[in-house]
Amino acid sequence: MKNYILTYILLALGFITSCSDTDSNTLPGGVTDNLKEGFTYLPETPDADQPLTITFKASPTSALYGYAGDVYLHTGIVSEGVWLYVPADWNENIEKCKFTKSQTEANVWTITLSPSIREWFTSGTTPVEQLGIIIRSADGSKKGIDKDQFVNVTDMKYHGFVPGKVQEKSLPSGVQEGINLDIDNCTVTLVLYDKATDGSHKDYAYVVGDFNEWTLANDETSQMYRDEATGCWWITISDLDPAKEYRFQYYVGTLTGDVMRLADPYSEKILDPDNDKYIAASTYPVTERQYPDKGIGIVSVFKLQREEYSWINTDFKIKDADNLMIYEMLLRDFTESGDLNGAIQKLDYLQALGINAVELMPVQEFDGNNSWGYNPCFFFALDKAYGTKEMYKRFIDECHSREIAVLFDVVYNHATGNMPYARLYWNNSKGCPAANNPWFNEAAPHPFSVFNDFNHESELTRRFVKRNLKFLLDEYKIDGFRFDLTKGFTNKTSNEGTSGNYDASRVAILKDYYLAIKEVNPDAIMICEHLAGIEEESELSQIGMKLWRNMNNAYCQSAMGWSEGSGFTGLTTFNTTMKEGGWVGYMESHDEERCAYKQTQWGNGLLQTDLSVQMQQLEANAAFFFMVSGPKMIWQFGELGYDISRDANQQGEVISGEDHKTNPKPVLWSYKDIPERNELYTTYSRLLALRKAYPDVFGQNAFKEWRVSDNDWNDGRYIRLETVDGKQLVVVGNFTDRPVDMQYVFPVTGEWYNFCKEGMPEIITATHLEVPAHSFGLYTNFSIPVK
Repeated sequence: MKNYILTYILLALGFITSCSDTDSNTLPGGVTDNLKEGFTYLPETPDADQPLTITFKASPTSALYGYAGDVYLHTGIVSEGVWLYVPADWNENIEKCKFTKSQTEANVWTITLSPSIREWFTSGTTPVEQLGIIIRSADGSKKGIDKDQFVNVTDMKYHGFVPGKVQEKSLPSGVQEGINLDIDNCTVTLVLYDKATDGSHKDYAYVVGDFNEWTLANDETSQMYRDEATGCWWITISDLDPAKEYRFQYYVGTLTGDVMRLADPYSEKILDPDNDKYIAASTYPVTERQYPDKGIGIVSVFKLQREEYSWINTDFKIKDADNLMIYEMLLRDFTESGDLNGAIQKLDYLQALGINAVELMPVQEFDGNNSWGYNPCFFFALDKAYGTKEMYKRFIDECHSREIAVLFDVVYNHATGNMPYARLYWNNSKGCPAANNPWFNEAAPHPFSVFNDFNHESELTRRFVKRNLKFLLDEYKIDGFRFDLTKGFTNKTSNEGTSGNYDASRVAILKDYYLAIKEVNPDAIMICEHLAGIEEESELSQIGMKLWRNMNNAYCQSAMGWSEGSGFTGLTTFNTTMKEGGWVGYMESHDEERCAYKQTQWGNGLLQTDLSVQMQQLEANAAFFFMVSGPKMIWQFGELGYDISRDANQQGEVISGEDHKTNPKPVLWSYKDIPERNELYTTYSRLLALRKAYPDVFGQNAFKEWRVSDNDWNDGRYIRLETVDGKQLVVVGNFTDRPVDMQYVFPVTGEWYNFCKEGMPEIITATHLEVPAHSFGLYTNFSIPVK
């Protein structure tokens, strides 16, 4: 047998050539030198205490087909659902994991794990029953097969835990799924829902943790009871220290060997062995995130004695949802520290700017530490990469002290594979939720999915989401939510062309969530990133929801000095079926390119090269954005003319062929010290102060004239507002490179206050006005706040 193995290895490496005295040269196990595409293992049934040769042949559709560079093995022992003993990080290239390219056959690579699988991994007494296998390029950008591959291994030396007979017992009254704390009796009851859509469930469930020395046992300290009526496993742990933090995991599996460790999906704090170690101690103290020696994968944490935060502001509420001026903030890129500590230091800046709401991009626990946050895995725990639970509350409290509401950007369309409910019913071969997963769709029915698609038709999913919404409102006293990708809250099959069509089931789901929010806090708001048809958005707005309104293209066009596609008409609900204030308009968002960056690349004339002219054009943009009714959103640093591309890396460079969209960006607070940029900030601040002082002027009923289409480009753009009590405001804008003499600017002559000249009113004797190139004018018949 050893000679056959040696012959096969030499054949694969190209050190000898095959004989052709038969149709094929068959080696033991049915493997031939005419290799099949994909992975081949020799022996076919690997043994933990024997060597294993892995050969990969790239198919024409493989990313490695025709690849000339080095390739490496990314592998680990899969134990209890987690990859262990991984010898190198994803982009770490070590000789031990390097494949050898065949010299005789194209697109073939081979590696041998020797002297045995166990010794190659140095895995000690850990049972070796399955390996995870990936072949990748040296830079990690290409994989031979998109989905992770798994191969079962025979281990005759070490064996896993043998579960006992399942004990049936009814769930105690008054408890719910998750972690049920009882400080009076010093107990916790842990409840794990486990019932698939076909009625099946795991064959056993246990808990291991600090309370039982991380020991699996067929007794009341570890084995969970089964309540078939509720579909839950449960256990009550007694004699706990109320002041101590306890770490634990579920151990669940089937008698066929499908075993995994799970954290609790309702955990308010989790420990991640792969990522927590990279968090700065100033952001999250090391002593508060000690990972247990016997943990495997993500671990849950609870403490009976909850640490209470003393709120300074207990009665803050949004006063006028239709006049929200929202600042979209990515904590990672907002300050040098990239955390809540840094953001708190900048709240005075935001207060001076004049915004009245901050929308935090997703802060619920996401995979890794460096992210936009749209890859969530635990929804009740806030990510430690930004700070402690106390720091989140202090940030919110400090915002409320400055009359600034706090909105959470929440991601309920999807979750990563680390989400326990995704892992509980998972199809390893397809790399997606199993068909019988009661929370997730096997495949998303809509075209915009990322990660694993929640099934919002499922009552279990709806119950989980509504419970999470209530928790965030109660625990953190936030003021509302921006829901990501709500167009995906449907099981109706669609494509890019039909996904925005009216969908009654989707409307019903979103209304259900909205009513759940209002039940907890009647003043809280719900903003949907919906971007669907007017019929559906109108219906959602009529009950009080707000919808994102993407105006990036128009404002980028005007910023660059190009008339085509630059009309602002779509910013307001004026002359639509939408409820007044239903759209939250924005010039820029995390998903869109920066107006100022586009100026530097494609600006017309001086708008490409002259900073002063660029900022003046952006001031005109701001006037025709903020002086329009309805809530608005600013993407952080838009007020300083941030001109780093969305697709740039941390050095601010855009590199062709590389995708850096979600990567960190330069933090440029120095822009505030540049006079031209500071003037833009000042204009933003004064416009917002005007809105705050006279909210009635910016109601829908005050709209009288609104000339902002492409056709109004050459003759100047114009807004006229007038309230029932006679307050009047006009805005003129010239986005061209030449002066424009605008006709019929002032409805009446006489006294008008000039926004650009603080002080006493001017006497206007003519109704027309000459507007210089790249500028705006704003006039009122009432006094303008002085900053």
